[in-house]
Amino acid sequence: MRVLFVGPSHPEAAWLFKALQESAHSLQRADDLRDGVFLAGQEPFDAIVLMVLEAGAYSSLLEFVTEFAAIGSGAAIVAVMGSASAQERTRVLRAGADACFCQPYSFIEMHERMQALQRIGGGGAAAPSAGVVAGGFSSSSGEVPVLDAATRELVFRGRRVAVTRREFLLIECLLRQVNAPVARDQLIRYAWPEKDDVDPSSVNLVVSRLRRKIDAVVPEVRIETVSRFGYQVCVG
Repeated sequence: MRVLFVGPSHPEAAWLFKALQESAHSLQRADDLRDGVFLAGQEPFDAIVLMVLEAGAYSSLLEFVTEFAAIGSGAAIVAVMGSASAQERTRVLRAGADACFCQPYSFIEMHERMQALQRIGGGGAAAPSAGVVAGGFSSSSGEVPVLDAATRELVFRGRRVAVTRREFLLIECLLRQVNAPVARDQLIRYAWPEKDDVDPSSVNLVVSRLRRKIDAVVPEVRIETVSRFGYQVCVG
């Protein structure tokens, strides 16, 4: 899942960001709401997480939630607040948020809610038009692999391929456009979101490892090289 995380420089925000990252999501971060709005307009996201911990900033959160809802292209908007009353949380939901949590919150519950919102809403503009199926993606052209985020596996016709976090992000990006080329730069932004500069050899290495793993279990699924552009997943 491609996630925009907007939160302050605070230990709680750092913890939540790391928890989402370790759950095999591709994250883009902004430190304040205004910068977050700008980033939300630059590329599509599946979910936008807005963390505001100070009660004095709740009024600003209400205004920005409306902006994110308008510009987010269908992304699920999840607000995370500090200490907040039911009335304050209700206002955030009415402003356009799809879910709202306050401290103390359960990360497991939050994560499952995000997954549920993706299933219900099709995962925002970043997901393929056919929608999300069992944690992966489907295509109008026929059966395609799905991703099991809970076990970090590629699943196809009952067979499972265990992958690393980096491999998971890379194949997730490719599966958004089955049988269509994905630019190398797009893959790098998705699978290496925490790095500004990635050596092309790193991409080649991850792709090579994925090919070996997939070919050994589900040879019907292939990662093909598109000369001078990138890669694509082909099924059949």
